[in-house]
Amino acid sequence: MWLKPEEVLLKNALKLWVLERSNEYFVLQRRRGYSEEGGGLAGLLVGTLDAVMDSTSKVAPFRILHQTPDSQVYWSIACGANREEITEHWDWLERNVMKTLSVFDSNEDITSFVQGKIRGLIAEESKGSLDREEDPEKFREALMKFEKCFGLAEPEKLVTYYSCSYWRGRVPCQGWLYLSTNFLGFYSFLLGAEIKLVIAWDEISKLERTSNVILTESIHVCSHGEDHYFSMFLHISETFLLMEQLALYAIRRLFDKETFEGDPVLHDPLQITKRGLESRAHSEQFNAFFRLPKEETLREVHECFLWVPFSHYNTLGKMCISENYICFASQDGSLCSVIIPLREVIAVESPDPTSKAVSISTKGTKAFRFSEVRDFELLVTKLRSRCGAAPSPQHVANVEVAAGPSPDSLLDYYEGQPIASHKGNSKTVSTEALMTVFHPQDMENLDSKMLKEKMKEQSWNILFIECGHGVSMFRTRKTRDLIVRGIPEVLRGELWLLFSGAVNDMATNPGYYGELVEQSLGTCTLATDEIERDLRRSLPEHPAFQSDTGISALRRVLTAYAYRNPRIGYCQAMNILTSVLLLYAKEEEAFWLLVAVCERMLPDYFNRRIIGALVDQGVFEELIREHLPQLTDHMTDMTFFSSVSLSWFLTLFISVLPIESAVNVVDCFFYDGIKAILQLGLAVLDYNMDKLLTCKDDAEAVTVLNRFFDSITNKDSPLPSTVQQASGANDTKSPHPKVDITDLIRESNEKYGDIRFEDVESMRCRNRLYVIQTLEVTTKQNVLRVISQDVKISPSDLEDLYELFKKEHFLSCYWSVNSPALKHHDPSLPYLEQYRIDCQQFRLLYHLLSPWARCANKDSLALWTFRLLDENLDGLINFKEFACVLDTMYYGSFTHKLKLLFKLHIPPAFTEVESLSPSKGAQLSKEELIHFSLLNVSSPGDSEDEGALKRSPDKGKGKLDIQAYLKQWQDELLKKEENIKDLPRMNQSQFIQLSNTLYNLFHGDPEEELLYHAIATVTSLLLKMEEVGRKLHSPTGPARSTAPPAASAGTENGSEPQETRPAQQTDRAGPQSPRRADGEWSFAFEQILASLLNEPALVRFFEKPVDIRAMLENAKAAQFKVRARV
Repeated sequence: MWLKPEEVLLKNALKLWVLERSNEYFVLQRRRGYSEEGGGLAGLLVGTLDAVMDSTSKVAPFRILHQTPDSQVYWSIACGANREEITEHWDWLERNVMKTLSVFDSNEDITSFVQGKIRGLIAEESKGSLDREEDPEKFREALMKFEKCFGLAEPEKLVTYYSCSYWRGRVPCQGWLYLSTNFLGFYSFLLGAEIKLVIAWDEISKLERTSNVILTESIHVCSHGEDHYFSMFLHISETFLLMEQLALYAIRRLFDKETFEGDPVLHDPLQITKRGLESRAHSEQFNAFFRLPKEETLREVHECFLWVPFSHYNTLGKMCISENYICFASQDGSLCSVIIPLREVIAVESPDPTSKAVSISTKGTKAFRFSEVRDFELLVTKLRSRCGAAPSPQHVANVEVAAGPSPDSLLDYYEGQPIASHKGNSKTVSTEALMTVFHPQDMENLDSKMLKEKMKEQSWNILFIECGHGVSMFRTRKTRDLIVRGIPEVLRGELWLLFSGAVNDMATNPGYYGELVEQSLGTCTLATDEIERDLRRSLPEHPAFQSDTGISALRRVLTAYAYRNPRIGYCQAMNILTSVLLLYAKEEEAFWLLVAVCERMLPDYFNRRIIGALVDQGVFEELIREHLPQLTDHMTDMTFFSSVSLSWFLTLFISVLPIESAVNVVDCFFYDGIKAILQLGLAVLDYNMDKLLTCKDDAEAVTVLNRFFDSITNKDSPLPSTVQQASGANDTKSPHPKVDITDLIRESNEKYGDIRFEDVESMRCRNRLYVIQTLEVTTKQNVLRVISQDVKISPSDLEDLYELFKKEHFLSCYWSVNSPALKHHDPSLPYLEQYRIDCQQFRLLYHLLSPWARCANKDSLALWTFRLLDENLDGLINFKEFACVLDTMYYGSFTHKLKLLFKLHIPPAFTEVESLSPSKGAQLSKEELIHFSLLNVSSPGDSEDEGALKRSPDKGKGKLDIQAYLKQWQDELLKKEENIKDLPRMNQSQFIQLSNTLYNLFHGDPEEELLYHAIATVTSLLLKMEEVGRKLHSPTGPARSTAPPAASAGTENGSEPQETRPAQQTDRAGPQSPRRADGEWSFAFEQILASLLNEPALVRFFEKPVDIRAMLENAKAAQFKVRARV
């Protein structure tokens, strides 16, 4: 079969392949060990690797490579499963291609022709092969194997499967890799040896492509510290892309709720498909590269040529089409790119059918000519219908004019349109950039700096004449060169808006900002409080923010954004960034620039956990290891770079550089994205390499970098000296030699400009998994450290218990579209509250882990235990409560275990339970369990009662009730050991239920007969004691015997889970515990305890040690199966 041309690294592959045929331009190779005798050790090794593969293996034994004379680069273009197939391809190349290649003058032209020809063959073949590749029968067969091998729940959706090898040590095991919505599975059965591997996507901390001596490429998966390697894929890129998408999807769905809630595309895990994941990945790359709104979906990609009029040549690249945009990028990505909004298109034509050309005309009489477009006639028809269907009144932003000597400014279009004039709100919104108000240019007295500034403007005007002006301008290397020199002050806001993509948001949402300002006016939230506190800390020395004009504009933009995006609300560093944006952009433009930064260019930077910044710091560390290895060898701890560079990423160097230098960095950021910040960071470290290598500790290194930043200047900046002095640029006392920011940026581009956008995005994906899992490990460590002080469970067992608890939380999320458990996880909560489970989840864990789960009435016991633990009446319990109750069951004394059982059979835990299905006996359905667990539970919306103080704070509006947390913490510290005398008395029906529970507990025990006799003896003794007591007190009508059992509830015990509710909370069990009528008997806990202590068999039973380790191991093995049955 023909393959998409890809470079082949022969240094690792020479030993694996044998030359069969060759000519000047092509090489046919056979895989060593295939169809040969002998072959030496290498042949034996490779033959062994391939021999374990079945007939459906995707590692082809023959291949054809393309080469050119005097070149070390080879391209794979075909592979074959047998000699006949590969010979057919070879003969075709000799008949149809070899003679043609002789007419080309250069090797580059030969390679380009061969690649284009092979891609054309693949495209022709693929038209009729889609159905064959996705054979429904084969997929159905694979699905049956998947379900049979792994026994997961029926809703678990298989996405795709691949033949591959899994490496156990140095031995490859051929089998099948199954990729489903929530799991990665591998199954192999060869010569009686079965290998079964199941890894949940949310447990993966590392997913990467690697290579070694034996195998050129493999996929490395790390989970819980264990490394797994999969290799011998035919299309490893496709496989890796799907694995990466599934892992990131699981991470976002389960751990990063803030991001996922705003992404409805993959909200239903049951609707995920292979094609959907691939399409989504390509759309995300497309939107990120061209800075388009996240809602855009990549529809079509065409390889074609674009005519570049100012250079008079056709450049080869890809035309990418979405719902609202036509984009083009040349092959290397940096040579030339264009973005054409369909709202700007006025005509689509096909002027030259012979060259398969498509001409697209935009407002301002500019036309773009694409040639050699496959299916160009169909494309013209589609574009015409799409442009004609788009209502032009909605998109009338005339942001581009014909190339001419005096191009209109992009911003001129908005001058005549008040931002919210239809609301009568335009007076409250500034329509001037602060720099034009506070630093107007003096056109009459031009000094040398202003003359240089005018020369910069003239350079940009020349570029506009050549490349166009506005959203559809050509972006070329010359554009980047001008960016590096610094954008002129008068063009800065306009070009920031253009290169960031914010111009598109602004054009398609007219009046939106004005409405937000009006709606957010006067709102009071935690975000607005923080905004008010930070307003005067934003560039405080700049005159613009010493006046009410600048402060008010900053307040409106930040408040409007917090109102628009309450998931982010407000985060420190946003004020500094927005201040700089307001200096050069009008208020509405600054708002849309902030949207572009927070939601597209720096995703997840400005949330509570700054995940995005941590991810990019991981990328930065990778680049340091690659480009500055001597610095890596010197620094023993790489976290130094993370701590010192955090402010660089969060504020785009604004917080560490003088303002006139920092804006040049922002120029590059809006053009190149995070790549510009990474390059500059590397250049800073490289510039200070010698001094950093002599530093003895981190503090000394920080001092070196701070002094370097203080020495950076911008010698061409036209800003007034007052502003530059305020930022420290003119500090002549600094002994460090001055460094011009333009030179530093130019050096960063020259040394590190080869860092590709695709590589940065790939490293971001890889590091996101690691960052999320690291945060989860930190959460686990903090939880275990707190709880280990209160329980006797060993640290290793406690850690396993935590993993089971957390896994149960996630298992309920895997197969539910709108799982309520997803809403229970909030990483902004304190560590102990981040994972909580409901009654149904608790019952499953109770059955797996409790030593008392052998009872016939185990469902009732689980229900009563949950009601006892659910003190704040929200229908959820945390891990501390769960661990403490199990600790009592396994390691508690006889008294503590009996007290727990006693409290389970009195209010508020106890409630009469009767299944609605008599055939099920004591087993409760999920609906019945939830019903009984919530009996008389206060409404979650009732925030007036005292129990509300212990609930989670209000998260929906961005407000965090710190006082509630402090009060809860104080209450727990003040709790004292519960006195058994404080426990209420147990009435007749409750005692009967307790006796029934004890009988059930004893069933199956070796001393079952002795235990039954003992409990009968105790029951008889207690009844006699109560009868005597009643006769002695009958003349006086004892108050104790007529008081309600719950009335004497005492104080709580903060250190144990088996505590009683406060008296005001016991009313939820009221219907089950009426006042004891005359003649009805009751028992105090002391009476029951004293009676049971007299029976050695009972004492032995409760003090008999139970192996929690065995229970944990069984639970880990059975958890999937139990949940699958549910």
